[in-house]
Amino acid sequence: MTKNLATYLKDQSTALTTNLDPPKVALAVGAHPDDIEFGCGGTLAKWASTGTKIFHLILTDGSKGSWEGATSEENLIALRESEATQAAAHISSSPSVTFLRYVDGELPHNLLVASQIADHIRMVKADAVLGHDPWKMYRLHPDHRSAGFNLTDAIVIARDPLFLKGSKHTHFRPNHLLLWEAQEEDHAEEISDFLGKKISALLEHRSQLSTSMGVDSPSNTDQVHGFRSQIVESASTAAESFSLQHAEAFKRISDL
Repeated sequence: MTKNLATYLKDQSTALTTNLDPPKVALAVGAHPDDIEFGCGGTLAKWASTGTKIFHLILTDGSKGSWEGATSEENLIALRESEATQAAAHISSSPSVTFLRYVDGELPHNLLVASQIADHIRMVKADAVLGHDPWKMYRLHPDHRSAGFNLTDAIVIARDPLFLKGSKHTHFRPNHLLLWEAQEEDHAEEISDFLGKKISALLEHRSQLSTSMGVDSPSNTDQVHGFRSQIVESASTAAESFSLQHAEAFKRISDL
């Protein structure tokens, strides 16, 4: 038994896959308004180009996402939601963006949040779900950990009929769960033709230019070019193990 288990784990750790068949519906679950574009913007854009319906679910209000003390919390929340909506429009022609508005930095990991995500999975019938890997070693941001654990809990809640008895949506089992920034990446999506859309979407998050992208101002063309180059280089690095050109890499869980 021990030998068989060790062999199984070894096989799992070395089995690399690429390029799923585009799903009918994809749901990306991010802790903050720009997390989805960073984690899977190219993949979503690629799938959208083939007709996949794309849904974004953002868990927090983004109210801590600034280093500028002069911006009021209320204005920052409104700005970040507007930016997220504009960014999603670069990903697909008819984006759907939902905000749960938990306080940034205070996202709990509990049954309520997981159930809200699960009900969303059921509602849109997402056969591919994407989100944060909660098992990423040394992950500092509490919202990223909580978002990941809430999502993995939500998969079980969404699929099993005796959960969410008060829900008006029928239980639904996704085909694939893809976790970005994963501890163990074993799946990649080629995004060379969609890097431009990923970058354009990210640059819509103007409140995050200095905090997340190292850009002082949209008019600083050198810094914007540097950020673009970083995204391309990161995609190139992610692709290496999978013999692709430019990729977004994930932990794939398909036995759901």
